[in-house]
Amino acid sequence: MAIPIKNKEAIVRMRESCAIAAGVLHQLKQLVQPGISTQDLEEAGRDLIASHGARSACYGYTIGSRRYPAYTCISVNEEVVHGIPSIRRILRDGDIVSLDLVIERNGYIGDNAATVPVGRVLPEVDDLLRVTREALDLGIAQAVTGHRIGDISHAIQAHVESHGFSVVRDMVGHGVGRSMHEEPQIPNFGKPGKGDLIKPGMTLAIEPMVNLGGYKTKMLSDGWTVVTTDGSPSAHFEHTVLTTERGPEILTIPRAAEISNLKFQISNLESQSKISNLKS
Repeated sequence: MAIPIKNKEAIVRMRESCAIAAGVLHQLKQLVQPGISTQDLEEAGRDLIASHGARSACYGYTIGSRRYPAYTCISVNEEVVHGIPSIRRILRDGDIVSLDLVIERNGYIGDNAATVPVGRVLPEVDDLLRVTREALDLGIAQAVTGHRIGDISHAIQAHVESHGFSVVRDMVGHGVGRSMHEEPQIPNFGKPGKGDLIKPGMTLAIEPMVNLGGYKTKMLSDGWTVVTTDGSPSAHFEHTVLTTERGPEILTIPRAAEISNLKFQISNLESQSKISNLKS
């Protein structure tokens, strides 16, 4: 199946949707603290997305007969991806929480994710977050015209495994654009020089998912939440990247004006919810 190449109009729209996704993620990260529930974060994310005239691409996403029931994916500790927010899931000191924001605006998707420490975490968990962030940066650096997808995959795997961690094999990165999931698939493991040729105008969601323990995962009974089989913590970082003749351009970086506007909006949200009580 052909990899979509974005024209100038599509790239403009992708930049807008990605900036919104990045701005919302930036603000949700600021709310993470001991005592807050994942449902609190879900509601803040839902309202921030709507304030931009955008929609969550996660809400109602369908696989077979299953429909995803939330506006954000929020995964805690051993949950790798697709965790469903809950008022009963309260974040505690020492937890890590992965925030995955996928929005659609004007027909195009913005997709990004980050894992955030809750209070003070164990040194090995802090190393896990650092190495996963670094692996993302190294993977993005390989998204160069003339390289191949395997170059991205290998850079991520080599860095992760050199630090004694493991990359998830059951989920992969992917192309993104009009749809949340487009060609090509971008595994976080592989051989350099293999896979599809990278050309200008591709938009790629590069997303290392890295476990402190083994790489194996399993699905919980809710049909969505993926967890590590051995119960070890997992980290997830993601950017949407545009490939150009000048090199990779990260699209999921919030613009300064949007951060300022989102700060005002989040302040209003806090005054209307128990989030404000948690900060007092």
